[in-house]
Amino acid sequence: MTLARGLFTSERSDWETPADVFTALNREFGPFTLDPCATPETAKCERFYQGIEGLMLPGSGRVFVNPPYGRDIGKWIQRCWGVVQEGDAEIVVALIPSRTDTRWWHEWVMKASEIRFIRGRLHFDGRGPAPFPSCVVIWLLAPSWGLLI
Repeated sequence: MTLARGLFTSERSDWETPADVFTALNREFGPFTLDPCATPETAKCERFYQGIEGLMLPGSGRVFVNPPYGRDIGKWIQRCWGVVQEGDAEIVVALIPSRTDTRWWHEWVMKASEIRFIRGRLHFDGRGPAPFPSCVVIWLLAPSWGLLI
């Protein structure tokens, strides 16, 4: 294994959201009504989807997303932006790796209402810090301002 491969890849793509992180985000932005990338064991909302079906179904309300961090993460991030732009969700809050050098970051994350970088490395499973930095990205439905005449 090369040094770059060891530093910038992971054998895993699923990283369960730490409970304290979700609680803080839910307190500030929730209550969240949908977790579109969960399993029955990791779901943070009563309404959740598993696997790729979360990408295909409409988001609604207040959505929390911790997508799989593999090659398809760009599709998830584009969908996060899209459901807000389409008016299907009033807010989408995503916990993602800070991969500022990627195409999806520049195309979709940079269109977010807010990006919060997390200091240090998160402990996703209690076994130690993640091998990557993380951030929280918030896409909000912008109010439409009409002209009053």
